[in-house]
Amino acid sequence: MELRDYMRVLRNGWRLVLAFAAFGLAAGVILTATTANVYEASVQVFVATSGGGTAAELSAGNTFTADRVQSYTSIANSPNVTGPVIARLGLNLSQSQLAGKISADAPQNKVLINLHVTDHSPQQAARLANAVAAQFNEAVKNTEQTDANGKPVVKLTVISPATVPGSPIKPQKIVNIGLGFALGLLLGVGVVVLRDVLDNTVKGPRDFEPFGVPVLGVIPFDKRTSKVPIAFRGDPHSARSEAYRQLRTNMQFIDVDNPPRIIAVTSPVLGDGKSITAINLAVALAETGTRVCLIGADLRRPTLADSLGLVGDVGLTTVLIGKAPIESVLQDAGRNLAVLTSGPVPPNPSELLISAHAREVIQHIGAQFDLTIIDSAPLLPVTDGAEIAAIADATLIVARSGKTTRNQAERSVEALAKVGERPVGIILNMVTRTRGGYDTEYGYYYTEYRPKGSRTDSKGAEQTSGDPAPTPAPDFSKPDVRMPAG
Repeated sequence: MELRDYMRVLRNGWRLVLAFAAFGLAAGVILTATTANVYEASVQVFVATSGGGTAAELSAGNTFTADRVQSYTSIANSPNVTGPVIARLGLNLSQSQLAGKISADAPQNKVLINLHVTDHSPQQAARLANAVAAQFNEAVKNTEQTDANGKPVVKLTVISPATVPGSPIKPQKIVNIGLGFALGLLLGVGVVVLRDVLDNTVKGPRDFEPFGVPVLGVIPFDKRTSKVPIAFRGDPHSARSEAYRQLRTNMQFIDVDNPPRIIAVTSPVLGDGKSITAINLAVALAETGTRVCLIGADLRRPTLADSLGLVGDVGLTTVLIGKAPIESVLQDAGRNLAVLTSGPVPPNPSELLISAHAREVIQHIGAQFDLTIIDSAPLLPVTDGAEIAAIADATLIVARSGKTTRNQAERSVEALAKVGERPVGIILNMVTRTRGGYDTEYGYYYTEYRPKGSRTDSKGAEQTSGDPAPTPAPDFSKPDVRMPAG
């Protein structure tokens, strides 16, 4: 992943990162609130030799004590210290418990020892520290060697007795809260990046580069699609409408020497939005004055009739079994747009679509219209989609951003290759701001180029005020298409 990929991932997952950071911050606050205060009292002890008056003797003694003080620190919490302190103060503690409260350190190249004692009570911490220092002096004297007169060779003097500490050393509020926030933030970033690395769904055009198939259109997600399938009816200037127009424009560059007239629209699996895409592509083409026929060739789960509000009792299957001629089952769906719905669901859809009669019917329709768009079944669950692709002049694959996996996209290309076909392009459908960010820039330019004086209300219908109303979009609910003669 490149730096811009990480930035994209963090930008898309900032809510999750923020949630983890807030959780870590809360954990730090809770830890601080539930941790009992711990106070520390300290005593500083000076170590010197007890004998010698000349400069040479003093220098030798200083070197001796400097070497010994590091060893003295181990005596601070030994039984020789803890036992007598417990007995003297009448503590309700074991020797190991008191030893856990005591620590000692000696600065390098110095003859000083620092004794530290912790307790939940600041007064008790100071009391224990002074008692430990007094007993520590006795323990060192009893441990260290003596001179010829039987006197200890070292002398310990308390130069800084313990005082009652004013503030606790634990909990460290700033450290706990800051560390909790930092750990939560890092964990959130890790989860977001790991989620993206493990996510094998397609999100943008670069995901299709290994297949060598260009992305002809990027359709943004629109929550109104289920209620208003045709984007041009809900808002002719919406981002989705403009995306289909861009797709229409890009299709002009498909095999310019021999442009396809029959185009199959399919997808890897169910739910990628191929039928809605086929409808809007047909409408976008009809918007330019091109005579278009939309055929419903998904004979297992047909949706064209319901989406367009047409009669679904007759259609392609009716023609294929010889119950009606083509001209009698074609339905007008708007200016320059005719629709042949799938008709009744047959028990043998694959056999019908692979028949020579199916090829003849589709080619006959293709010869009567400028362009024919076929809504076919998904490629991976059944063979129907590949059979229609073998009849069509070109095939488009609709992949859903954030849902279709790279493996499914690759297998779809391979499924077409088995029937000697190759998709001419990919349509990346339902792209959101959190899946690649491709509609973010698109939406920005789209907003800038909305007709002057227009605005969109909460229901998505365009309204105008002040300036003259823009030219109305074609009404695709008025029938005015007829099957050409012949």
